[in-house]
Amino acid sequence: MLRSALFGRRIHMTGSIVEDSNVATATEVTRAREFVKALVLDLLSKGATFVIPVDAEKTRADGQPICFDWLVWDTVHRNLSHRPADATGPLVIAVKHHKNEDQIPDEYRSMWNDMRVSPLVQFESAAHWNMASKRMEAQAQHGDILIAVGGGEGVLFLANLYHDSGKPVIPLNFRLTQAITGASRLFDFGMSGRNAQRLFQTEGAVTPQSWLNRIEMHAAKTVSDGVRDVLGLLEHLVSPKAFVVRLLNPAHPDFNDVQCFFDTVVEPVIEGELGYKLTVIDGNQPYEHARVDEEIFKKLHRSRLVLADITGVRSNCFVELGYALGRSLPTMLMFKDGTASPFDLYSLSGHRWKTTGTAEERRQDFRRHWNAIKNRPPLVAPDPLIP
Repeated sequence: MLRSALFGRRIHMTGSIVEDSNVATATEVTRAREFVKALVLDLLSKGATFVIPVDAEKTRADGQPICFDWLVWDTVHRNLSHRPADATGPLVIAVKHHKNEDQIPDEYRSMWNDMRVSPLVQFESAAHWNMASKRMEAQAQHGDILIAVGGGEGVLFLANLYHDSGKPVIPLNFRLTQAITGASRLFDFGMSGRNAQRLFQTEGAVTPQSWLNRIEMHAAKTVSDGVRDVLGLLEHLVSPKAFVVRLLNPAHPDFNDVQCFFDTVVEPVIEGELGYKLTVIDGNQPYEHARVDEEIFKKLHRSRLVLADITGVRSNCFVELGYALGRSLPTMLMFKDGTASPFDLYSLSGHRWKTTGTAEERRQDFRRHWNAIKNRPPLVAPDPLIP
């Protein structure tokens, strides 16, 4: 059975409702909560995973919860049997802070006691920061896709974090807050000009602008139709991007070997097995920017992974490699066996590939190096002024 494009993708659902029941009516809040519950269930069934904060359950005067986090937790917990049998790794990345154990709502205490000791849950702590922005940074670090429902300045802050990392932002325009903030503001922004493609990019003939129109949650739209349309968009999102730094001059004597290495080894593993989309700026792809250097560095800046092959010792490759390392992007350094480099390659633990051996042997060498360095910390670790 063909896996969903959402298999293993980390979904982060965020947002809130305003206190004023004249702005966020009880009917609209109920519709939004039914939507979140149904969407989480379908995502779980498709093998998606979740980033979920752990916090207090605040309610407004009519008893409606202000946020959706515990609804997501409860839906996941009640439907664990819907997760595909071949799914691996954590189902939930739980982002905590120092007050959490005292803030668990009584109605969810039993569920929490089950989940907090489950191997399906991986905990990430922001305990040393007593500020929401730092907890949001931890959440954004682990999420792949942000889905915003209502919310205010916090949603806008998260959206900027995701965008800067090249991750899609999906705003839903339920009437839960004032239109000038949160998901509603993001939705209206996306509907203007070509801004939708800044929120997310898609595969296929349907443009991001058309997808945004499809997922509009107008008053007459049912929850089931809304979930169907959002799932359709999520299935058509462009895969996480792996930016390629490599020799591109066909006249260079090493070009054919580099091309063969990428065709035979890199693409089958990175795209076929790991689910990334290779981004190569070689003049043959559609351009989004007027200048080539802008095209290169903007796409490099917002890539999830950088594959830097310095075979041929081209100066532009070293500039792009330096930018990737300086930005602390996960970077895999590669070079053909025998490449002479102007710096000590061993300090960066590069993959020295050969032109001999079977395709599978070469791919196995590539996988082995990838598994060794995929979680390598950045060259310069974050060093806040006040820890």
